[in-house]
Amino acid sequence: MPRVVGRAHPNGNACDMTLTVLGIESSCDDTSAAVVRRGSDGRGAILSNVVFGQADLHAGFGGVVPEIAARAHAERLDHCAEAALSRADVTLGGIDAIAVTAGPGLIGGVMAGVMFAKGLAAATLRPLIGVNHLAGHALTPRLTDGVGFPYLMLLASGGHCQFLLVEAADRFRRLGGTIDDAPGEAFDKVAKLLGLGQPGGPPVEEAARRGDPARFALPRPLLDRPGCDLSFSGLKTAVLRARDGALVDGALPAQARDDLCASFQRAVSETLAEKSRRALAEVAHLSPSCFAVAGGVAANTELREALGDVAGAVPMLAPPLALCTDNAAMIAWAGIERWDLGHRDGMDLGARPRWPLDSEAAPLIGSGRKGAKA
Repeated sequence: MPRVVGRAHPNGNACDMTLTVLGIESSCDDTSAAVVRRGSDGRGAILSNVVFGQADLHAGFGGVVPEIAARAHAERLDHCAEAALSRADVTLGGIDAIAVTAGPGLIGGVMAGVMFAKGLAAATLRPLIGVNHLAGHALTPRLTDGVGFPYLMLLASGGHCQFLLVEAADRFRRLGGTIDDAPGEAFDKVAKLLGLGQPGGPPVEEAARRGDPARFALPRPLLDRPGCDLSFSGLKTAVLRARDGALVDGALPAQARDDLCASFQRAVSETLAEKSRRALAEVAHLSPSCFAVAGGVAANTELREALGDVAGAVPMLAPPLALCTDNAAMIAWAGIERWDLGHRDGMDLGARPRWPLDSEAAPLIGSGRKGAKA
């Protein structure tokens, strides 16, 4: 007989139940499993959050190889989930539901996670909840700080960049987004152009600390147009041209490299800060509870400072670094939020490479023939 899920609060409300969820994340190159518990007071607690990275597997290729990533997920998911349960001191019998990233992402990795979660759900008779990876990022401020709706979210990562008005756990309004490269992708490609390591964010930021951000005049894309849409492809090309112009006897001097990193980072920060100012102005009449930023790029110190300067009277919130990058704790929490809204999935849950959060928004210009990724 299926187990009765959750420990009900005396008043019987679903959102007042104590709920323990195992989260599974495998959308890119991090295999992650986490156990998150929502108490009867509505606040979440991360009991464990295990991440198995794959940087060593992709180091020689200058980026993530989807086939290698998918195989690594398939090999590591069971070990990762076992470690998460052990660190949380919880058995599978103590899990109330299983939440899994069902998209968007690299399809092989998403499929590996979904199939693993289906197997666990079938074997343990636990409910299965498919989660949009982007919703996991967007709802993280509710896990860490319990913020109320609505709030403005800037999601800036390697694969996605968009401004979202988070109106409910299943209702997101996109104010703007990138029409081509995401900022994290631009950081990675600039790092590759300059002979730095991968992922590109940390080495570019480190080099920028030694550089002069005013040396190279790089563009601030789309600031001459109204709205909150973004573009980083042209900025990446401008860095390539500046690099070629700074070569000395076919080599790039170390100081020129550092100055390029500083100039590039400043261009990204100022562009995102101005677009954030516009987004904040657009939703000011709704009195958002906060301006939150998430995704791997949110770990950049200069960007955080620039966004804090434009937030003004609206509290600016950036989750801890471990929750900015891909992780299963955010997936487990998003699963809890979806549980409260009555969402459940069956064994027909599919893996989706593309899954827009705002299904009513027009596709972004650079979304391609298959539709928008974000």
